[in-house]
Amino acid sequence: MAQWTSAMGAAQLARLLNSQQDRPAGPGTRRPPAYRALADGVRLLVLEGRVPVAARLPAERELALALSVSRTTVAAAYEALRAEGFLESRRGAGSWTAVPAGNPLPARGLEPLPPEALGSMIDLGTAALPAPEPWLTRAVQGALEELPPYAHTHGDYPAGLPALRSMIADRYTASGIPTMPEQIMVTTGAMGAIDAICHLFAGRGERVAVESPSYANILQLMREAGARLVPVAMAEGLTGWDLDRWRQVLRDAAPRIAYIVADFHNPTGALVGEDQRRQLVEAARSAGTVLIADETMTELWLDEDVSMPRPVCAFDPAGSIVITVGSASKAFWAGMRIGWVRAAPDVIRSLVAARAYADLGTPVLEQLAVNWLFNTGGWAQAVELRRDQARENRDALVAAVRRELPEWEFDVPSGGLTLWVRTGGLSGSRLAEAGERVGVRVPSGPRFGVDGAFEGYVRLPFTVAGAVADEAALRLAAAAKLVETGASGGGDSPRTFVA
Repeated sequence: MAQWTSAMGAAQLARLLNSQQDRPAGPGTRRPPAYRALADGVRLLVLEGRVPVAARLPAERELALALSVSRTTVAAAYEALRAEGFLESRRGAGSWTAVPAGNPLPARGLEPLPPEALGSMIDLGTAALPAPEPWLTRAVQGALEELPPYAHTHGDYPAGLPALRSMIADRYTASGIPTMPEQIMVTTGAMGAIDAICHLFAGRGERVAVESPSYANILQLMREAGARLVPVAMAEGLTGWDLDRWRQVLRDAAPRIAYIVADFHNPTGALVGEDQRRQLVEAARSAGTVLIADETMTELWLDEDVSMPRPVCAFDPAGSIVITVGSASKAFWAGMRIGWVRAAPDVIRSLVAARAYADLGTPVLEQLAVNWLFNTGGWAQAVELRRDQARENRDALVAAVRRELPEWEFDVPSGGLTLWVRTGGLSGSRLAEAGERVGVRVPSGPRFGVDGAFEGYVRLPFTVAGAVADEAALRLAAAAKLVETGASGGGDSPRTFVA
């Protein structure tokens, strides 16, 4: 019986492999044989999760034609992969990807680094900061004081606690967007909100327009749901959206939904202007496309001169075209898994009804903690602490990368938690692999794109400062040197760094 669970076509695999472009060879650079380069390319795709484990690879002849190489080259590459444990084969069943014994299965998104690895590895993979104490402790204590009346109930609130729904609605109303509690559903984080929306609006095979680049975990969530992703390139620098491209995609592809991040976009950090927001809502209304506006970064402006535009939902206050997603995870703490959806009441009712087949509801204690923060003013003070920390981290990381890697290019965003970096012609996938060997974890650009885009980029989050930022930049420079010289395998063990 075949051991593969999915199949990778020759054309698709060729596109992914051809996206792995390195800097042109310089003096002293060792170029591997063609079969070795091909085997390394497939191995990288498996390690990054862009080619799933247990995916059937195309036959040697098919891949050779797609890559314009000899069948002998492909056969030798497959044999090398088998010897290294990244490929298994069976006569009559073909060949499928695998991972060597003892290796963890690759994640297809951005998973947090295990705590036991923090002593030897600097984690630039996850854009999340420690809790802004003492506000987490105070919020939990406040929630415990308010818990007893709820403890006498069944504890299931599919739409969320009425008090928190009212509080979130009041916050929108205070910002100039009249909102009723019936327009709010509390969710288990922003990911839970977007997952519910995708299942309601976009069945398998539906087109979903996404910014390009976009948030890796959301892209993977949509792929797993069977969506057909339609990328729409961001404008150059930090200037926001390319409205001409958006209009073309909305007109030609007619996507059922579109996912956007207007406030300090992840990963680029762009802040989209108010006129662009108005125009995109108008274009979506004309096309019949529902916009999912992710506001998880909205409150993380870092520069004093930032003038925040009105939210995207300000141009569709009824919530029939714009479904807004918010969260406590970025502005407060990733461990506080509280998110929310703002939409038309009928949309909220449909989401709540569908929730009976998912998670039934969000933990009561965490909802009470967030409500306590909103109600006491603790939220504003905690977010101010978060801004101060993120600003310090951003400035330290920018200075360190500019010093150690002056050929890398990026624009410094005025908010958010991420830096989108062009790596001077180096492969982001190979930098990520080399980084693991020298003790720095960094996600490559293709994780944030569709079909192998952004190979020449990496994302750096504002999660380290001071001496740790300096060390992270040194390790990134060491990883870049390994890629430049074509070094592969082995390497020195990562240095232990104690903050």
